[in-house]
Amino acid sequence: MTDTPAPAASHTYPCGGCGARVQFAPGTNAMRCPYCGFQQEITTGDRQVREIAFAELTRLPRKPVGAIGAYTLKCQRCAAQTQTNDIAGTCQFCGSPLVVDGTATGQIVPEAVLPFMLDRGAMRDALGKWTSSRWFAPSALKKVREAESTKGTYVPHWTFDSQTVSQYSGQRGEHYYTTERYTDSDGNTQTRRVQHTRWYPANGVVERFFDDILIPASVALPQKKLHDLQPWPLLDAAPYQPQYLAGYSALRYDVEPEQGFDTARTTIEPVIREDCRQDIGGDEQRVNDVATQHNNVTFKLMLLPVWIATYLHAGKTWQILVNGRTGEVHGERPYSKAKIALAILLVLAVIAAIIVWIVLSRHTGTTTTSPTPAPRR
Repeated sequence: MTDTPAPAASHTYPCGGCGARVQFAPGTNAMRCPYCGFQQEITTGDRQVREIAFAELTRLPRKPVGAIGAYTLKCQRCAAQTQTNDIAGTCQFCGSPLVVDGTATGQIVPEAVLPFMLDRGAMRDALGKWTSSRWFAPSALKKVREAESTKGTYVPHWTFDSQTVSQYSGQRGEHYYTTERYTDSDGNTQTRRVQHTRWYPANGVVERFFDDILIPASVALPQKKLHDLQPWPLLDAAPYQPQYLAGYSALRYDVEPEQGFDTARTTIEPVIREDCRQDIGGDEQRVNDVATQHNNVTFKLMLLPVWIATYLHAGKTWQILVNGRTGEVHGERPYSKAKIALAILLVLAVIAAIIVWIVLSRHTGTTTTSPTPAPRR
């Protein structure tokens, strides 16, 4: 299906200066030693990000597989699976302990990766701005930016390309107007212009090319949160190389490409129906039936960078996601009952002060003095 070689079972890269492990340096195209600063460029040769024919997927007796890390760790609470070189850890999704999953099987090798642009310091700055703007969040939220449990994780996504041809049937509505007489509430005869619609049958064919329809390939993270992290600069993606993952973890996909394409069909359906309305024209449109044919469908597996922060508050796990490329932040946050109560008391105090001021102003304004008696004559 692809010429991309399956990565080795273990991806640890020794530093050429001191022998320690080097890590991918966000914002660069190199791995860097966190101790001595030694830097090693990542080269992809003449490899390019390729689109894979979807039809080829169904014809293969088995899928090419590859491991992103030496171990597959599975969370015993939320069942998220992460590939990493660590043999233990804490789940970045719910904070529970991870254990090695000995039953994990190989998966399709990623075709592309969008490397991290934000390092840990930039991620903390983005989190700091986000938490500072949450006025009614508990003070504990401010500590999230310092949490060492925050992890850089590559989240798998499918992208699909499709040339669509859609046949539709519907109706075109055209407005016309008549003048009618009516009697108003005073008994006078008036006239008014009334709009009507004539409907005519309509049918036709519309075509559209969809490029890189992005579908999350994991259900470990809330789909809405992942959607809110968009847009992603997909054109900046590089051909997959395991060196980009050095020092980071990668989430295994649990949405197969066939299931992902079904979701993509649902995603593009409203766009096609709007194309049908535009093609029908007129003043109003009704679209009754649409039959869409997908041609030259291609797909690829892409890894997108996300910083994931989890923290506990009041016995509940909360999660914040940071786009590792743009710094966009979306997540959950609790509300501080004490801060809300204090805000209510302050508002009530301000209202009470205004009322007292109004009462005193009126009292002062109505105070009068006795008139001076007129002199006797």
